[in-house]
Amino acid sequence: MKRILAPLAVVFAALLWSLDGLLRQELYHISSFVIVALEHSIGALIFLPLLFKSIPKIKKLGQRGWISIFWVSICGGILGTYFYTKALSFVNYIDLSVVVLIQKLQPLFAISLAGVILKEKLSKRFMFLAIIAMFGGYLVTFGNKPFGNWDDKSTIASLCALLASFCWGSSTVLGKHALKQLTFEVVTGMRLFITAIIALIIIAYSGSFSDVLNLRPENYTTIIIIVFSTGTIALSIYYYGLQNLAASHTTIYELAWPLSAVFIDWTLKGKTLSLVQIVGALILLCSMGMLTRENQSE
Repeated sequence: MKRILAPLAVVFAALLWSLDGLLRQELYHISSFVIVALEHSIGALIFLPLLFKSIPKIKKLGQRGWISIFWVSICGGILGTYFYTKALSFVNYIDLSVVVLIQKLQPLFAISLAGVILKEKLSKRFMFLAIIAMFGGYLVTFGNKPFGNWDDKSTIASLCALLASFCWGSSTVLGKHALKQLTFEVVTGMRLFITAIIALIIIAYSGSFSDVLNLRPENYTTIIIIVFSTGTIALSIYYYGLQNLAASHTTIYELAWPLSAVFIDWTLKGKTLSLVQIVGALILLCSMGMLTRENQSE
């Protein structure tokens, strides 16, 4: 049963993350670190009772386990979210689909690191399907259009998205390592708690607490919606899937993100899919389906 639920969990989390971009774009005028701090602080409070119950298990965590947790908390929780939110803050200079496309280069980082760190065996068939899936993700997100003439703002946004892709790709691999020693609920809670503490220290040191007090009620409402949908909830669902999948496979299922992101743009903003994007969607779905069957056979 887990072999079926795990891929579905990752895909569902990816679908939620597609909505995340739309929500975060409404907060483009707020410091990215403030958003990260508030989002993870609220999520940490939700998981705090579970962390107290799990203290005996956490005490048994080895050195490599703690390194994995801190890497996931800092790179995945703070830097990845910061760079992605920063890229989306250039909403007037770069299209959402471009940010999503560049961020989805993370399979290149995750698959490579999974082979080096976790010693996951990557078959030639898997590598071929991975390349096909990423190509389908490219077509879905960007169609047959080139990147175009970018100005400085677009270049900065693209670099931020690329950095987010590395942070989240590496966090997938290190998160898998932590999940070998702890349950997905505990790993989720520890990541949220450590990320919240570090982010609060950063905004305190930078003197950004005044920005927190100056937020409008609708800003807090958006952040709370993020926590209970595309943030904490999506993260816990994702870690459930990651706990029962190879890291290299997990990062491919996440390619449902660009497919659903373009579909949301289509339905909410009236941007219709071109023939090339439809072909890309079919390529992406077929390659993900084949990867699912391969994972079940393994």
